[in-house]
Amino acid sequence: MVKSAPEGERSMPVFRGVTELALDAKGRFAVPARHRDAIVAESGSALVLTADPSRCLLLYPLAAWEPIQARLMALSSFDERIRGLQRLIVGHADDVEIDASGRILVPPALRRYASLDKRVVLVGQGRKFELWDDAAWAARTAQAIAFDGGGLPPELDGFSL
Repeated sequence: MVKSAPEGERSMPVFRGVTELALDAKGRFAVPARHRDAIVAESGSALVLTADPSRCLLLYPLAAWEPIQARLMALSSFDERIRGLQRLIVGHADDVEIDASGRILVPPALRRYASLDKRVVLVGQGRKFELWDDAAWAARTAQAIAFDGGGLPPELDGFSL
C-alpha cells in the first residue's frame, strides 16, 4: 500500500506491505504496480539498491537515498565501525532503474550478498523497501514473533496496536 498526501500537498510516498515475488533467470523482479506508480511519480525510474547488515537488500527511490548517503558519508571514517558501515552501505549501493516492463535487475554481487535465488519478498518499510530471500524472511519473521532476548524493548512500554 502507498499512502498519499492530502490534496494540494506533495509528499513522498510511504511504502508498506509484504509482497512475494520471483526473480527471473537474469535476476530481475517485477515491482508491484501499486508501488511502481508512486516510485515513478517521485523519482522517475531511478532507484538505489544496497546491502543491509541484516543480509537483506534495501531499495530506495533516488530522492530518499541521497540524504542518507550524504549523512552517512559525513561521519568520520576514522572510526573503524563507521568506515565498515560506509563500505557496506555506500560501497554496495548500485543505481538501478525500473525497466519498460516494470522490472528491476538485482546486480549479481547484491544477489550473492543477500542469498537471493528465485523466491524473494519485497517488504515496504516507509521510505524504502527491504528485499529478502523468502526463507530468510520467514526465519526473521519467526524470530520477531518469538521476541528473542526476553521480550519487548523498553521503548515499546505502553505501546498498543
